[in-house]
Order: sequence, then C-alpha cells, then structure tokens
Amino acid sequence: MICRQYPAVTVSFFIGLFLWRTAFAAQSHPQDFGPLKTYAQSPLQSNSLSPQLRSGFALPEETVEFYATAATASIWAETPEYRADYYQSTFSTGFMWQVTAGWQLELDASWRIALDSHLDNLTFGFHNLFGISLNGREDVPRHSFDLSIPEYGVEYTDFKGETLTRTLTLYSGWQILDRPREALSIGASLYYNYVDAGPFHNHNLEQALQLNYSYHQDRHRFHAMFGGVYRHDPAALIPYNTLTYAAAAGWQYQFNGPHRVLLEYHYYEGASEATSALSQASNEILAGYRYHFPTSVVELVLTENVFNMDNSPDVAITLGYRQRW
Repeated sequence: MICRQYPAVTVSFFIGLFLWRTAFAAQSHPQDFGPLKTYAQSPLQSNSLSPQLRSGFALPEETVEFYATAATASIWAETPEYRADYYQSTFSTGFMWQVTAGWQLELDASWRIALDSHLDNLTFGFHNLFGISLNGREDVPRHSFDLSIPEYGVEYTDFKGETLTRTLTLYSGWQILDRPREALSIGASLYYNYVDAGPFHNHNLEQALQLNYSYHQDRHRFHAMFGGVYRHDPAALIPYNTLTYAAAAGWQYQFNGPHRVLLEYHYYEGASEATSALSQASNEILAGYRYHFPTSVVELVLTENVFNMDNSPDVAITLGYRQRW
C-alpha cells in the first residue's frame, strides 16, 4: 500500500539507503589509490614514453589492481614552423601487482587513435568562459585532422581513424623507504610502440627511470615524482631528444565518505629540438574527482595546458575505473 501511494518517496528512500551504505562501505575500506591514473596528453609526450606520477607507498603484499581508462584530447598549435589541429583518443588497460612487500610490477597496454570527439565545442566554451585566448583556433574549421611540419616533409590531412601509437609498457618498482606517513620508491619502465601501417607507422623501444615520494597527513595526500627517459635512435616523424626529464607533484583531499578531489601538475622537458615551440617544456594542470566504492574507484580528470600553448593539449578529459583484490 505504501509503495503504491508514495512511489517517489519509496524510490527516494531506497536510493538514499544505497548511497548511505556505499558511503559507509567506502569509509570502512579506506584504501588510498594514490595519484590519478593518467598519461601525458601533449602531442610529443603522449606519443612516446613519459614517466607517470606514482605513489611512493607500496600496496599490501600480493594485492592486484586492474584498471581501464579512456581519454580524449584536443590538440591545437600554430607556429611559423608547424601546425597541428586534431583530436586524439587513448584507451588503456593494465594491472599492477605487489609481488612482495618491496617489489611491484605493472603491465600496461594502450592504443592511441585519431577519433573525432567534438572537443572543439567544449574548448571554445571553456576559453570564452574564463577569458582565455583561443590562439587562432577560431579562424579555422572545427573538428579537423591536420598536421604540417614542412621542414621534415610531414603533410597529413584528414587522418581521422588512423592509429597514432600502440604500446606495451612494463614498470617495475622497488621500495626504498616505507614509513607510516611517508614512503620513497624507485621504478624503471620499458616501453615498446608498434604501428604497422598508416601515416604514423613506427616501432621504437624506450626506457625510463623515476623516483617516487609520498607523504600522508590526516585527510591530505601528497605525491611527487622526478624521472628521465632514454631513447636510443628513436624512429619518429621528427627527431626526438635522446634524453628528456619529467617532474610532477600532486595533492589529494579526502572528504567524509567516498569523495576525493585531486590537483596535479605535470612538467615534461621539450621532447624535440626540431622546432622552437616543441623544444620548450610542456606543462599540464590536472583537476580530478574520485569516487570510492569498497574495493574500487571511478575517476574523472580534466587536463589543461599552461604557459606554452603550442606544444600541449587545449583540453583533455579522462575517465577511469580501478579495482583491487
């Protein structure tokens, strides 16, 4: 009788009960999932090996984490030396395994492809809302796929649907310091990219070494990373630098219940001396929201470039899911 007379109240009650139980369960399982699970979005850095911001803390021994993420970015750059106007989408999946208390392994498979995600509309609205210059983007057609670097004979148009990279990355981390509030670890990455056909056909092997530091204080989490990438005779559309550096820092705040907010700053040294803009550093600001379930999380991330508008994404959006056992 109650359900028939007050269906909206009943539905609201059960929705509220579900959310309350979910929040309680999340509080009962206060797992820290560390920094956001993202990758570089700048054109050169996203299509090569770039160190990721990682937690300095180890997972509980024998813990396994599975993750899957989808990201889409709008690339725009126009200088006297080159022009880039396209979208790129990245689909990644992998797992992390805490083999022993001091040794961690991660295997990642990623596919980056030029898909039309219609981000131009969002980019225009975001820039207009905050009074940010569109840097000439308003003068060209929307939703284009154009890349031009005349010095190196690169002239690609309408390459929608083409694979940009197809990669496998193996990461191995070792614990140096592990205290209740702070931890330090070192990690090495081995990266292989293989695209067998199309304008971006390529195969290359790259390596990276990085240092990870984390500090916990009440509801706050702080993470920092410094790393370097080595490329031996890299095959690419334009020459990449043999050695480049990267650094990142992130902060997380834990609300009551399942909600977290995260802010991160990622710095990547210019990956190429081919043009003046690409030789400059890429700077990405990330704002993220994380919702906790008992043993998993969902993440939503917005990435925006700062300082140098001609070698980093206008805007990028990432959605991710992470599950631990």
